[in-house]
Amino acid sequence: MGFKSFFSRKKKETLDSGLEKTKEGVWSKISHAIAGKSKVDDDVLDNLEEAFITSDVGTDTTIRIIERLQDRVARDKYVGSEELRRLLVEEISDMLKKPGDEDELEDFHIKKTGEPYVIMVVGVNGVGKTTTIGKLAYQYKEAGNKVVLGAADTFRAAAIEQLDIWGERVGVPVIKQKMGSDPAAVAFDTLSSAKAQGADVVIIDTAGRLHNKIGLMNELTKIKNVMKRVVPDAPQEILLVLDGSTGQNAFEQARQFVAATEVNNLAITKLDGTSKGGVVIGISDQFKIPVKYIGLGEGKEDLQIFHSAEFVRSLFGEAI
Repeated sequence: MGFKSFFSRKKKETLDSGLEKTKEGVWSKISHAIAGKSKVDDDVLDNLEEAFITSDVGTDTTIRIIERLQDRVARDKYVGSEELRRLLVEEISDMLKKPGDEDELEDFHIKKTGEPYVIMVVGVNGVGKTTTIGKLAYQYKEAGNKVVLGAADTFRAAAIEQLDIWGERVGVPVIKQKMGSDPAAVAFDTLSSAKAQGADVVIIDTAGRLHNKIGLMNELTKIKNVMKRVVPDAPQEILLVLDGSTGQNAFEQARQFVAATEVNNLAITKLDGTSKGGVVIGISDQFKIPVKYIGLGEGKEDLQIFHSAEFVRSLFGEAI
């Protein structure tokens, strides 16, 4: 499927501008690594390894990239560094792509089944979790879906208030209770209300505490089990939100949440303000969980569906 079939010009421009800082950081390091070289030799590969590691791609993923490049160079009898960017795009795109990734979701339309599509959103406080929920609600509503939000992060009054503000901003209802209420009860009420309204999409916010992983695991499991009483397949999506600007800290958050619950999709936020966008490559590769959305700005439209090939092409430039 071609580029134009799923990326409008505006989205492409947003992607390119949003990744500009990362592109400058990563590609400048790579350019320095191959400067003056007429072929990809051990020195170039060593320099590339350092460039990727210092760009927050992560050690394990960097080693995989280097090994894939070595195999390609040996197989293709590769000579000259002018072809390096093309090889990087091909190998990293292929490494990130999961079966069916590019065909699953081209926009925010969903297949209507008679039951709401339920997204349970997890992540620590401060990563842009509630903002991501608001942006998701906007995008799904714009695509013609009826959306309901559930404020199941009852640990902080500010979380309920922030979700309420987003609900008003994008024009979708928010089901809530007072601070300190049982999060599972809020989730149950949200799905019951959504089902009665004939909603297409339900997005549930959850608390972001990590100081007690056992407590977090128990809470998230309880929320999931209660939702299944209303919608047996719920939640169809457990979305972990990570702050791309935190670099290696995002890896640790991913480890803890993957251990606490069955995360099946990732959203990487705040990529427009950081040079650490390489973390998207490392996290997607290491945890074998698809990155589904990326945040590229503060506006409600600035959440994009992630397509690995277009992300890598934007990162390394299109002169390929």
